[in-house]
Amino acid sequence: MMLDYADHRFHLDTILRAALKAADPAEAVRRHWQESDFEGADRIFIAGAGKAGVAMAEAAANFLGPRLAGGVVAVPRITYTVSRVTFVAAGHPKPSAGSLRAGDAVAELLSNTTERDLVIALISGGGSALLEKLVPEVTLDDLQSLTSELLRSGAPINEFNCVRKHLSQIKGGGLARIAAPARVLSLILSDVIDDPLDVIASGPTVPDPTTVEDAMAVLRKYLDLTGFQNLSGLTFHETAKPADPIFSRVTNRLIGSNALARQATAEAARSLGFTAHTPPVTVQGEAREWFEKTRREVLRKHFASDAPQAFIFGGETTVTVRGNGMGGRNQELVLAAAIALEGVPQKVVVASVGTDGVDGPTPAAGAFATPESVSRARALGLDAVTMLANNDSHSFFSALGDCIITGPTGTNVNDLVIVLVYG
Repeated sequence: MMLDYADHRFHLDTILRAALKAADPAEAVRRHWQESDFEGADRIFIAGAGKAGVAMAEAAANFLGPRLAGGVVAVPRITYTVSRVTFVAAGHPKPSAGSLRAGDAVAELLSNTTERDLVIALISGGGSALLEKLVPEVTLDDLQSLTSELLRSGAPINEFNCVRKHLSQIKGGGLARIAAPARVLSLILSDVIDDPLDVIASGPTVPDPTTVEDAMAVLRKYLDLTGFQNLSGLTFHETAKPADPIFSRVTNRLIGSNALARQATAEAARSLGFTAHTPPVTVQGEAREWFEKTRREVLRKHFASDAPQAFIFGGETTVTVRGNGMGGRNQELVLAAAIALEGVPQKVVVASVGTDGVDGPTPAAGAFATPESVSRARALGLDAVTMLANNDSHSFFSALGDCIITGPTGTNVNDLVIVLVYG
């Protein structure tokens, strides 16, 4: 089938819509119920946190009906109400006072559970910031300052969450401890590479394999502690470990992931006429370095193909902030790709998008670029290399009209990078 390069915006739109549909959190919840989950439960409570919290809670509440005794879910924004569930608007990517209110509300909701109760934990990406109950010696100011510095440092999410777990009473298995002696069923939508359950939302219902010393090692690796107020004096607490008996009554169930979204993306690309590939290459590391490395190792031999090819990758990069521009990790990845593609004779499109519809502090989910992007920008008086150095990717793609804007999607299963090669 012949595919017209001029239609690449339509092709991207079709492929991305399929990916977001596959990541729909409400459908994921509905698919993973088992009637045996509720046997013997006198009361059923919902406790949760994440960008997909509203949709997940609505699906759960509709299914449970009058069996639901109450619920508290921390979310970035309250879009509508759900019967018997209280939503608490909280901070992301930095925790806020709302994050602490949500933690207190969850603790209050579950303060009188019995062995005959069931707590359904609804966990999705963003939960680490949105739901918090700090250890007594740590303040919100401490946590916000530490979060800002770790975000700027480019620390990967597993190391970032290692630190957060050891300052929290709700992360690292803490929610399971709060819910005890009730039974816990945790439905988890993954936004972390390879789906490690102890890292997603900092594992509130999962045993934590990391230690206080691990958390301190992360701080020593990424931060000059002498430069930040009292961060070096933070008091870390140990988390719940696999041998803790509370986990004998906990079931953790992965219900959605980046892998499922990539599968749907590949199927949509094939339906358009592309030969679709999902290489075992993870999107990770510095955003501005990822595309050129992958181009050298994976994509170069396909650029000369006569058949239209689609490559779908998943994961999440990091950005070490060097400038004061406006951008996000997806747009930064694509800006670096645009620079690398300038002058390439093949017809190529590179897109990167956050499945939550949010890329950094911008209204875009991501962006796309072609070999013509840099010259188009130059005609507008924009220098791509300078803007990349200033972390100003959003300004670049806004000027070109090549941002991908979905609005908040209500889900989060990491980022998708799509490379279309038309020959």
